[in-house]
Amino acid sequence: MTRTIGLIGGMSWESSAEYYRLLNEETRRRLGGHHCARSLLLTLDFAEIEAMQRAGDWEAAGRRLAQAAKTLEQAGAEMVLLCTNTMHRVAEVVEAAIGVPFVHIVDATAERITRAGLTTVGLLGTRFTMEMDFYRSRMLRHGLEILVPDEPGRTLVHDVIYRELTQGRVEDSSREAYRRIITDLAERGAQGVILGCTEITLLIGPQDSAIPVFDSTRIHVEHAVDLASR
Repeated sequence: MTRTIGLIGGMSWESSAEYYRLLNEETRRRLGGHHCARSLLLTLDFAEIEAMQRAGDWEAAGRRLAQAAKTLEQAGAEMVLLCTNTMHRVAEVVEAAIGVPFVHIVDATAERITRAGLTTVGLLGTRFTMEMDFYRSRMLRHGLEILVPDEPGRTLVHDVIYRELTQGRVEDSSREAYRRIITDLAERGAQGVILGCTEITLLIGPQDSAIPVFDSTRIHVEHAVDLASR
């Protein structure tokens, strides 16, 4: 690996820890020995970001994340990853603030799905990710149709993320509820399902689904390692 990867983390720190672990495991898997990833991690206070989300103040959130990206670039990052799906709502602001590549999680995930030959996929994430247009429209650019759970399902998926996963809680009952929601998406025509929140990988995986699972966290990391190695 030749390039330094900058990570904007803390949203939540549980998933940021997963990013750091996966990044170094993938680097060691490819290079062997004692190799690890050249990386910089800047951790934001999720309480502040979450308050901006609830208030709908995406402009302020964009400024905060753009400044974080600038800080990483100034510290030597040669590419930047935003370690969260939801905050890609402000990805364009972050990308415009830096002169190094911004590695977009939706593009990386979409490319993996299209390589698998799928055209219609279910999406699990925060309410913002499932209901706002920023995720769906970016996927549409890649020719992918997105299905989301019904209203009770969206509420359950969102609440598990914020009340449990971002608090370090992993509950068997929530895993079973997510499995039921994935089954429902498959019955509606989903050929695969996106784990479109970086914490969901802590709860479920391929073993919990009869259709292919696309873990956006792992895909994002693997794509970044690809880029860093070029």
